[in-house]
Amino acid sequence: MSDSVAAPVSGSAAGARHLRTVVLAGGLAFEREVSLSSGTRVAEELVRVGLDAELRDADADLLPGLAAAPADAVFIALHGATGEDGALRAVLDLAGVPYVGSPAAACRVAWDKPAAKSVVRSSGLSTPDWVALPHSTFRELGAGAVLDLIVARLGLPLMVKPASGGSALGAQKVSRVEDLPAAMVSCFAYGDTVLVERFVDGVEVALAVVDLGEGPEALPAVEIAPESGVFDYTARYTPGLTEYHAPARLDAGVADRAAALAVRVHEALGLADLSRTDAIVSPDGEVHFLEVNVSPGLTETSMFPMAVEAAGYALGDVLADLIARRARSARR
Repeated sequence: MSDSVAAPVSGSAAGARHLRTVVLAGGLAFEREVSLSSGTRVAEELVRVGLDAELRDADADLLPGLAAAPADAVFIALHGATGEDGALRAVLDLAGVPYVGSPAAACRVAWDKPAAKSVVRSSGLSTPDWVALPHSTFRELGAGAVLDLIVARLGLPLMVKPASGGSALGAQKVSRVEDLPAAMVSCFAYGDTVLVERFVDGVEVALAVVDLGEGPEALPAVEIAPESGVFDYTARYTPGLTEYHAPARLDAGVADRAAALAVRVHEALGLADLSRTDAIVSPDGEVHFLEVNVSPGLTETSMFPMAVEAAGYALGDVLADLIARRARSARR
């Protein structure tokens, strides 16, 4: 990101100075290293704009530490279950600790990809057809018979991914029926339920949403162009394997539809403060919801910061604004 600093998005960013912020990062999920990178960047950005920011892990020392030295607000930069399934947020609610981000109940729904897709489809938005398959069903009814029914219903190619989780861990495109059993087994290593989804060819976009006091606002879409054609874990975190365009190379009308979808997803799921929706724009210009992230990556190569920069904002000011609003809200 450029060293130039845009004007604060709102007056509360300047008012956030001297607030004590605890940035939570790390955890024990598969995405620990990514989370530490996100948390380090968040803390550095907050310090740069004048906040007192401390980086902490979500461990047994967290609650006693917050009780001994209360934070004006906590920023959750944890990825994976620890930061996104709502459990930690529920505990922070019990402790009366204010935090930036979506409430626990909304996170529980967003974390479960099939549940989130159901809510989104019920809201009138497009999402690829899917089936969610627990390991017990896969085993007890016979893998071959179940997979034959899936292919007959959804066709090929398919996207196979864990029903919860992030960073595209375990996600695979399956083009041949004989490759489907191995893809399913691979996904079960990351959780008990697998989401099998009809593959939609098109342009993949990341759609960041932020609420700085005037309601949720969609930032410019970030276009994702992986060399392999699939934005899996390797494509995300191996330098040079993915090209990004911020803003995305979309027609104005398609870009508007993508922005509207992201805001509607944010609202339909009851999210707060910030989110990132992943979607596919098919060749006919339709925008299809894939999943939503309540704790989007904030590393040097993450898409949320790219969208912030494309909007003409400085990341530190946006983060400080969110902290200030949460701290102010907690004092009321």
